[in-house]
Amino acid sequence: MKGFLIEMLECPVCHGDLNWKIKRCCQDRIEEAEINCKKCSENYSVKEGIGLFLTPELPRNDLWEELNSQLSKYLSENPEIKNKLMETPLNNLNPADQFFRAQILEEEGKFIQAKAVFNLAYSKLYTPDYQKCYQAQINYLKARLSTNKEPIIDLASGRGELAEILLRQFTQPIVLTDFSPRVLRQNQKRLKFYGLYEQVSLLAFDVRRTPFKDRAIKVMTTNLGLPNIEGPDQLLFELRRIIAGDFLAISYFFDEDDKENATFIKESRLDQFLFLRTTLEFFYASGWQVKTENMMLGKVSPTPASEILEGTRIDTLPLTETKLKWCVIAAT
Repeated sequence: MKGFLIEMLECPVCHGDLNWKIKRCCQDRIEEAEINCKKCSENYSVKEGIGLFLTPELPRNDLWEELNSQLSKYLSENPEIKNKLMETPLNNLNPADQFFRAQILEEEGKFIQAKAVFNLAYSKLYTPDYQKCYQAQINYLKARLSTNKEPIIDLASGRGELAEILLRQFTQPIVLTDFSPRVLRQNQKRLKFYGLYEQVSLLAFDVRRTPFKDRAIKVMTTNLGLPNIEGPDQLLFELRRIIAGDFLAISYFFDEDDKENATFIKESRLDQFLFLRTTLEFFYASGWQVKTENMMLGKVSPTPASEILEGTRIDTLPLTETKLKWCVIAAT
């Protein structure tokens, strides 16, 4: 993580100031550090360049040692399935299995091969409308950020798709964040491979208890990340505490009258961020001023199930063909 973040960070448990014992640096990048809260004495660290601010109730050591994804673990226990997934001619695999092959290639560090297979799978997994609407939101967000000179904090970065796009266009620092250090280490390897790591910092934390000081962030983004956050009841209150400027969230929404999909969403308690009405109500109740920008409508179909991994799907939703409302949620 870059050294400039020290002034932005505090204890995510009690909001106390932090003592930093920096053990190894590379120019302005902190590679190894021990961190201690002056107020509650909780300990955090920087390992291999990744800031670890997971709070005490979370299994921090277990998460750090988790080197492989659930897919990799499953395939290591079932080598015959992995062989079928990796040795079947690529064009004989359906799009879901192409996607899973790409994941394995990426975890093995074969980034160029992985990207080619990801692109092939993506072109078949999602409808033309889905791809058009998604790309339009990416382009809109890039234009929205074109005059920004502040560091960009990307929330729930996952595979870092949005961050990688922004890194190829902008020069300011970009901070990738995720609950999983393993995911961040994979991003680190990929971004180093592509020569995009210089302006990157990586932070692991629970988004409901972030390590940022009050109003420390001028710009935060997220790419379809809001529905993936567990227990989001206090999320927007926490984000309102730490953001002094704009929160820009690429999002899509289901129609509440779409019976089959809407019923599943409600039963799964995902309605806070998958229906536009409830999303806006949630933002307003948390004290935000919010707008929907670049609204679009596009048809989407269920993603095909894997033929090799027992019917596993890339995306749970939609259950049936429907139309999604796409936009950038712009909150201040």
